[in-house]
Amino acid sequence: MVVILFRSKLTDVAGDDYAEMARQMDAHARTFPGFIDVKAFKAEDGERLTVVWWQDEETLRAWSNDVRHGEAKKSGRAKWYEYYKIDVAEILRSKTFDRSSQGSHS
Repeated sequence: MVVILFRSKLTDVAGDDYAEMARQMDAHARTFPGFIDVKAFKAEDGERLTVVWWQDEETLRAWSNDVRHGEAKKSGRAKWYEYYKIDVAEILRSKTFDRSSQGSHS
């Protein structure tokens, strides 16, 4: 599994048009084989962090080379992003704790 850490800050002109593009790209990514999940967070200073999980590098590459995604990237660089940074990491280990799956203990 690979994870994408997408850190960014929006420009002052990123408004409803950006929000609509982001919604469309989220829905579009979810249709791709190998897409696992996405979560987004915003810091107090306005920086945003989007974390995206993909099955492997091959499925991530298909998304990276997608025409619609490429158009969104061009628009982002032209008007919506003050900056962005992308880190791609491979998951070496994964552990999960889920209280709801532990059953009830007396």
